[in-house]
Amino acid sequence: MSDDPDGGDDPSIREYDKLVRDRIPETIRATDETPVTRRVDGEELQRYLLDKLVEEATEARDAGSDPAESVDAELADLAAVLDTLVERRGRDRVARLRREKRGERGEFDDGVVLERVREDG
Repeated sequence: MSDDPDGGDDPSIREYDKLVRDRIPETIRATDETPVTRRVDGEELQRYLLDKLVEEATEARDAGSDPAESVDAELADLAAVLDTLVERRGRDRVARLRREKRGERGEFDDGVVLERVREDG
């Protein structure tokens, strides 16, 4: 028996500590399991959103060899997290910065891969 009141070494308990979509707890309850959740906001929410962004980007990359639907599903998750982050940071501000970067550096449409830079001189 574990001294941890939250279950510690109990194999029937899976630890996550990650941001999930709003309805995931009710989906878990529907399977006769009990989710333990908490709500975060402010800087803590931003940190969890950024962690989720990396998680979803990694899943999208890893789905690259799967059927297109898998990639699209991961991109949908990635877009949902990114939209939430952009909304919280200020949609107008982010759009302005994107326009500025597009004007200065372009986008990613042409598929340019920088392999190396040689110093001339």
